[in-house]
Amino acid sequence: MAEIVEKYNTKCPGVKRLMREAIELAEATEEYCARPLEDNLFEWHFTVQGPKGTEFEGGIYHGRILLPKEYPMHPPHIILLTPNGRFEINKKICLSISGHHPETWQPSWSIRTALLALIAFMPTPAEGTIGSLDYTPAERKILAKKSTNWSCSQCGEIKLLLSSTAAKPLTEEEQSVLNQIAFKGEDDQSSKPPPPTEEETPEPELQVLESTEPVTGFLDQLTEILVALLVGAIGIFIYRRWNAFYAEAETEL
Repeated sequence: MAEIVEKYNTKCPGVKRLMREAIELAEATEEYCARPLEDNLFEWHFTVQGPKGTEFEGGIYHGRILLPKEYPMHPPHIILLTPNGRFEINKKICLSISGHHPETWQPSWSIRTALLALIAFMPTPAEGTIGSLDYTPAERKILAKKSTNWSCSQCGEIKLLLSSTAAKPLTEEEQSVLNQIAFKGEDDQSSKPPPPTEEETPEPELQVLESTEPVTGFLDQLTEILVALLVGAIGIFIYRRWNAFYAEAETEL
């Protein structure tokens, strides 16, 4: 921590906030632990215990938290390193409290909040979200047993990182936050329209093809013919009358 104090501007809001959280999370618990890297305050490594009563029970999972320079105004990115069957490893996880959803992030949330949310989300369905996996419960139990032997190149054996100290109980505010996060996930799913069933599948509408030629086309053509005949007849009549008149005039002369 002394190296961090010397390296960063302690008057910066983000640095002050992270240093405070580092002090609050300095003591490991049986459920989780998290601390910044010695040379980088904006990258943390964490370890969480698999939630009890699920296929992850007994598993120990390690990962990284990448914090933006704008923290806590912007959310962190969370990456799992230990194979677990729920989240892809070495890939940023899509949670409503992670960097994939900046619109739902609140500056009052913390790294502890993110860890609690991660633990709570592990038993939930993947639903095709980014970085999620749908392994079977049996496969996840196998990975949970193997996880206890997993080792981090920077932190060492992860089973040694947790302690027997019970984590402090959730505050009303933290419980409310976790409920909001879960509710956000339910909203995302309920907003998707259900697939149509066989009974609900709409029948295609029959399209009536109308003729491209107007109905009055034939009548118009017939009218034009009759008018032409009439004009011709009038012309012949006038011509004959003129010839008759001319013949009478020559007779009189």
